[in-house]
Amino acid sequence: MPAQPQRSSQTSVVLSQLMQPADANFMGNIHGGVIMKLIDEAGGTCAYQFCRTPVVTAAIDRIDFHYPVQVGNLVTFKANLNFAGRTSVEVGVRVEAEDLNTGVVTHTNSAYLVFVAVGDDRQPIAVPTLEPKTEQQRRWLAEAQERRRLRLALREAKDTD
Repeated sequence: MPAQPQRSSQTSVVLSQLMQPADANFMGNIHGGVIMKLIDEAGGTCAYQFCRTPVVTAAIDRIDFHYPVQVGNLVTFKANLNFAGRTSVEVGVRVEAEDLNTGVVTHTNSAYLVFVAVGDDRQPIAVPTLEPKTEQQRRWLAEAQERRRLRLALREAKDTD
C-alpha cells in the first residue's frame, strides 16, 4: 500500500514539562542530558505521529545550550516535521523555558533530529510523503534538504577515509 501524504496537522507536536529538583545539578541548572532526552522524546513523538509506525533516532545535529534552564521552569518542546525521505524524516525541535514567576519565555535550545521508521522486524520501512502547506513549511523543507545533503556528503567522506 503506498504511503499517503500527511496533513500539516500531523507534522507538529508540543510537549511541556515542569523542571523538578531531581532534574538539576547543585546550582539549580537542569542537566543538559535531561534536556537532550526530552528533545529526543518530542522529536520521536512527532516522527511517530507522522509515520504511524515506530521510529528510531538515527542522528541528532549539534545542540547548543544558549541559556540555562532552572528548577521550576516550564519547558516547552515544539517539534515540527521538516522533511520526509524514503525511510527517514527530519524533525526540528525548539526548546523554550518559561519562568512561571515572571512569565518570561526564553529560547534555550534548538536541534534537528533524523528518525528512521521501522517495521515489526526493526528494519527500515517507507514513510509517508510530506506535502508542505505553508510558506514556512516550504522553507523548513528546503533547509532540511540542504542539511540532508550535507549529512550525506559528510557520511560519504568518512566512508572514503
